[in-house]
Amino acid sequence: MEIVSVIPRGYCQGVVRAIRIAGSTAKEYPDKKIYMLGMIVHNTYVVEACKKIGIRFIEDPGKTRLELLDQIDEGVVIFTAHGVSDAVRKKAEDKKLIIVDATCPDVIKTHELVKEHSRHGHVLYIGKKNHPEAEGTTGLSERIHLISNKEDLKKLPDFDDVLITTQTTLSLLDTQELLNACLEKYPDAKVMQEICNATRIRQEAVMQLKDTDLLIVVGDPRSNNSRQLAETGKRIGIKDCMLIENVNALSEAALKDKKRIAVTSGSSTPNELTAQVISFLKEYAQKGIWNLPLEINQPVL
Repeated sequence: MEIVSVIPRGYCQGVVRAIRIAGSTAKEYPDKKIYMLGMIVHNTYVVEACKKIGIRFIEDPGKTRLELLDQIDEGVVIFTAHGVSDAVRKKAEDKKLIIVDATCPDVIKTHELVKEHSRHGHVLYIGKKNHPEAEGTTGLSERIHLISNKEDLKKLPDFDDVLITTQTTLSLLDTQELLNACLEKYPDAKVMQEICNATRIRQEAVMQLKDTDLLIVVGDPRSNNSRQLAETGKRIGIKDCMLIENVNALSEAALKDKKRIAVTSGSSTPNELTAQVISFLKEYAQKGIWNLPLEINQPVL
């Protein structure tokens, strides 16, 4: 049994930055209540590490970031790596909250792009419905239209001066299909794909995994970039693709008769979790001893 450690994998720079900001904020404001609108990144273990240093999470899948702010009356609010709309920022300012912005620089770049174009034209934003990054970006202007599927596209009227852009964590393969549909309807549109480099190179690395019997993606099921890595594996023909949160989600039956197993992880997955999976698999491949469950190597901020 061969175990392939896919490179690159794990934290991207935007996630590293957000985690560092969370840690430094807890140290800077030890006597204040610190809140975060939603998950800092989509990983339970990172969220739990933040809770241990005193950060409180305001999360409700049925509410927008604007609505979640109603639950905060004082203290510090941290905007997550996914970014927020200008309306959320203004509401936080009006409530006299101390604002700490952990928005990923790639998301900030997308915000600047779509705000500039929406001053004179319309933006088709290819993204996931109800995803916090899509919510923050489409909330910047009424001229920014979320395209999650071809049905969304059919509902739009004819526009002049159209820009097509994307959420940063999408699948390269799926995005191209929707992008082609957008260009069929708006052939003169300008295209600026904003899938971030970290997402792109991780998916491209998976695309190179020929003759792989099993792809294991370590990541939270709520993480869009983690799910997309597993989906990419399926799309290129890897028969078995698993998305697991930690090493204890492995099963001996899943590894049976697998000669080549590749392991990668989403850009919001702590390196400790992936390293534990790889270490266990390599030991199992050498000794054939199944020794689960293990104590999980949890991240410390």
